[in-house]
Amino acid sequence: MIVEFPRGAERIRGALRLPDDAAPAPGVVVVPDVWGLSEHYEQVAERLAGEGYAALALDLYTRGESPQAGGPEGATRFIAELPDPQVLGDVQAAIDYLGALPEVAGRRVGITGFCMGGMYTFLAACRCRGLSAAAGWYGMLRAERIDAANPEHAIDAVADLGCPALGLFGAEDELIPPSDVEELRRRAERGGLPFETVVYEGAGHAFNNDTRPGAFRPEASRDAWRRVLALFERELQPPA
Repeated sequence: MIVEFPRGAERIRGALRLPDDAAPAPGVVVVPDVWGLSEHYEQVAERLAGEGYAALALDLYTRGESPQAGGPEGATRFIAELPDPQVLGDVQAAIDYLGALPEVAGRRVGITGFCMGGMYTFLAACRCRGLSAAAGWYGMLRAERIDAANPEHAIDAVADLGCPALGLFGAEDELIPPSDVEELRRRAERGGLPFETVVYEGAGHAFNNDTRPGAFRPEASRDAWRRVLALFERELQPPA
């Protein structure tokens, strides 16, 4: 179901999916890619609900923003102009909303996101309150430029990591240089940070997106989901 929740004086939208079990469940915020909330990301939320999580797929374009006008070539420019503080404020509102739901009842909240949403997953793990786990899928680690809209690179924010995190990348991703992923790994190891990085050979950007046959890599997707669910089981679910 589509829900609205407050962010200050504004109202933000999202697609909420709940487990069939009536017992309280941990929450997971789902942050879509640059093209926004679509049926694919509602299905991601549905999948998480089937695994026992209250999942909220966030609509980042509640205010009318749209990347569609520029087409694929304009997507990078759109991301560069979308204000990080605005998006992270929306993510924080989603975290707060989930945590306050009776169906969650104060249980832990995690986050997962894809492409642009993966970048914001990494940033949220460092800048937002109330997260206990973060899993970013092929999230960009460096902004196109640093300015008022994008005040920091995600790879630099990781020094302030606030919860265990997982980064899932494709070795053939044209948007994320392998050197950035390796640098992320080194920084995490050097800082003793609970940030695991996994790189899938033969996979590129959007390897989990089964609506894009040219990009989808079933084996990488299955293994990545196994790791994400293991992280959420470990960090979000209450001990037996």
